[in-house]
Amino acid sequence: MAFNGNSMSQPLIPIFSGKSYEFWSIKMKTLFKSQDLWDLIENEYADPDDEIKLRENRKKDSKALFFIQQAVHETIFLRIAAATTSKQAWLILQNEFQGSSRVITVKLQTLHHEFEILFMKSNESVQDFLSRVTEIVSQMKSYSEHLSDHIIVVKVLRNLTPKFDHVVTAIEESKDLSTYSFDELMGSLQAYEVRLNRSLEKNEEKVFQVKGEVFRLQPGHKHCLLGRLSSEVGWNHYDTIIKLGEKRKERAKVAYERRKQLAKLRLKAEKTAGEKLRPQLDILSPL
Repeated sequence: MAFNGNSMSQPLIPIFSGKSYEFWSIKMKTLFKSQDLWDLIENEYADPDDEIKLRENRKKDSKALFFIQQAVHETIFLRIAAATTSKQAWLILQNEFQGSSRVITVKLQTLHHEFEILFMKSNESVQDFLSRVTEIVSQMKSYSEHLSDHIIVVKVLRNLTPKFDHVVTAIEESKDLSTYSFDELMGSLQAYEVRLNRSLEKNEEKVFQVKGEVFRLQPGHKHCLLGRLSSEVGWNHYDTIIKLGEKRKERAKVAYERRKQLAKLRLKAEKTAGEKLRPQLDILSPL
């Protein structure tokens, strides 16, 4: 969908090319209302006895029809070329791209079902979840079905993942959900997720900072240190600390065996004063 407009006096007109009719129609309705033309398109006009009023209505209708003609791609324009009133042109596009009242009813039933089964996925950000909610609500609105903020807010609060339990409880106890707006809810949830992610990042940093200290103490003190670290960064990271320590312990063992072998070879070389062992020393020395 593109936009058209050449001067400050003319409104920008959204161009319909055959896709996303619902969103295009919402923008066009806003345009018509700004020009005081929507009532005429929605209800058409009756020929009044007053000649001056009749000429005014015809002029406004021609203006609305012109906007519709300007707002469609050439391939779409052929469908409305024969329309003589704005209401005729509008209904032609509506019936073809939005469907009849029966089709609209079926689409709304589908959207209601999607809204009812909507829930936040475990690996989904709150922004992505709220975007899915907004998309369904906007589609329903394009079919003149309006959900109140109260319904949307309650739906979202009941279908977040468990990590949001604390903020959900806080909102339910401190806010009046009957007047709490969806925009306010989005701001609160997004801010909470930012703080939550920041806290998790700090905990992970603590794990990596202490991983080199796990096996520096005597064997008998190892578990005491692990317990202290786990209490600091959370028991969810206990396994991570153990694994990091085991890997370090294994590397230390391999390095020790190589140093031990190197020491034996050097001792033997000093005793025999021979040169046959020097290639082996050259290979092992970097270790």
